Amino acid sequence: MLAGISIWQLLIVFAIIMLLFGTHKLRSAGTDLGSALSSFRKAVNHDE
Repeated sequence: MLAGISIWQLLIVFAIIMLLFGTHKLRSAGTDLGSALSSFRKAVNHDE
């Protein structure tokens, strides 16, 4: 796996993150990150 990290360890970390932040904040952060990446790609393609 990834540097000795098993799928179960990743699932436990993901569950802890879900408990700490909640689904609404994670969804909002994902949406913000996606729009930032989209804007960045448009800016890079526009310059070329």
